Amino acid sequence: MSTAADAVLYEVRGRVALVTLNRPERLNAWNADLAAGYFDSLDRAAADPEVAAIVVTGAGRGFCAGADMDVLQGIGSGGSGGGGEPDTRDATYAMSIPKPIIAAVNGACAGLGLVHAVACDIRFAAEGAKFTTAFSRRGLIAEHGISWTLPRLVGQANALDLLLSGRVVLAEEAKELGLVARVYPPDRLLDETLAYADDLATNAAPTSMAIMKHQVYRHPQLPLDQAMTESNGFMRASLKRSDFKEGVSSFLEKRPPDFDPVTGPPADLAG
Repeated sequence: MSTAADAVLYEVRGRVALVTLNRPERLNAWNADLAAGYFDSLDRAAADPEVAAIVVTGAGRGFCAGADMDVLQGIGSGGSGGGGEPDTRDATYAMSIPKPIIAAVNGACAGLGLVHAVACDIRFAAEGAKFTTAFSRRGLIAEHGISWTLPRLVGQANALDLLLSGRVVLAEEAKELGLVARVYPPDRLLDETLAYADDLATNAAPTSMAIMKHQVYRHPQLPLDQAMTESNGFMRASLKRSDFKEGVSSFLEKRPPDFDPVTGPPADLAG
C-alpha cells in the first residue's frame, strides 16, 4: 500500500532540496498521499537551515497530469474518491514557504498539476512539455487560486484563453506567454534547474530572498504608497543585518558569502 512517503521523494543536494512527485505510473496524478508528501516535503525544506532553495519535479514522463481520475470518478459518483485523507493545506501553500521554489516541468502539466506549478516561484520546462488547464473540459471552474495566480503571470487575456479553451500549449509557447522562464532539452532540464537553484543558495542571502518573495506576492495587491512604505521599512532593517555587512565584505574580498540561514519567516515579516 502506497503512503505519502512513497508518493514524494526528498533529497538534499548541497544546499538545494529536490522534491520529486513519485507516481510515474499515473503521470504523478494528484491524490491525498501525494498532497501530504509534497506539503510535508516543503515544510521539511523550509525548516532545514542547510537548505536555501527548493526544486520540484516529476518522476518519469510527466510533472503532474492533474487530479487522479480515480479520485475524480469517486467524487463524481458521490463518494470521497479515496486516495487517503484530504490535506488541509491549500494549493498555494508553496507561496508561503520562505525559500525560493523552482519547478522543473519535465512533461505533462495539467489541471491541478498546473495549479501547483504556477504556485512555485519560477518554472523551467523541458522542450515539448505540455501544459493545459483542462478544467473547462471536465465541467469544472478555475480551481484552487489559479484565477488569481495565472493572470499575474500571463495577463488577463491569455489567462482567459488558457482557462476557457483548456487547450494544450507546449513549453515553447508557454515561455512566450510568460508561464515558464526557461526551456531546456529534456536531458538537461533537471541539471540546469538544480544549477540555477544552487546559484541562489550559494550567492543570495536567504533572508533577502524570503522578504523579496513576500514583497512580490503582496505588494501588487497594495496601493503604491503602502508598498513603498513597507519596502522602505524592510530596507532600513536590511541595512542593520549582518547579511548586509557580509554581502559587501564577500564582494570586496572576492569570496563566496556566508549568509545567515532561514528556517521560517524572517522577523521583519512578523505581524
